[in-house]
Amino acid sequence: QVQLVESGGGLVQPGGSLRLSCAASGGFFSINGMGWYRQAPGKQRELVAVLTSGGRTNIADSVKGRATISNDNAKNTVYLQMNSLKPEDTAVYYCNALIGGLNYWGKGTLVTVSS
Repeated sequence: QVQLVESGGGLVQPGGSLRLSCAASGGFFSINGMGWYRQAPGKQRELVAVLTSGGRTNIADSVKGRATISNDNAKNTVYLQMNSLKPEDTAVYYCNALIGGLNYWGKGTLVTVSS
């Protein structure tokens, strides 16, 4: 069974940086894409950044220039580096993976940007 485990969230001051990691496990052959979404209190879940198996990226306008998505295929892990964090980046960040035509989600990691 596919599992996605996120790490790296926490409390960060405005202007700070953090790096989220998500490791996929569970006996699959290949991953078609991985990415990050986030959900702020009272708002819908939104895309932050995704990375396809072909190496294409899609990054939300709200974080463009501040976010970088990368991966380590050998570790089935995707990373999200975010810089110049703002209070409006506060949200639960969810890892997503497309495997065998199915979408899988992690449990989420909370990122709080506050002084």
